[in-house]
Amino acid sequence: MTVGWVLMSERELDRVEVLSQVSQGRMTAVTAVTAANVLGLSRRQVHRLLKRFESEGAASIRHKARGRPSTRRIDPGLREYAVSLVREQFADFGPTLAAEMLEDITG
Repeated sequence: MTVGWVLMSERELDRVEVLSQVSQGRMTAVTAVTAANVLGLSRRQVHRLLKRFESEGAASIRHKARGRPSTRRIDPGLREYAVSLVREQFADFGPTLAAEMLEDITG
């Protein structure tokens, strides 16, 4: 078995810790309300996470979109065009005014 590194946020680490306590019996599933309160989740969500945690391990708790590019990202060419306009024409403007001027130019 190969053990690798899995990067997790603080929130994901907290979830793993609480779910491992429930899984090991230190916190019972009946008191999943306690686990839910600790994690800020519903009891149903805790049971769903617990099921996935027990079948797939701690790595299953991390966010599935980690490492993927955003679906809301701006086209790199358009971004570069906007940045060059701001640098050339609006260098002394603040971010809000520069954004308003770009909007005026692009319509």
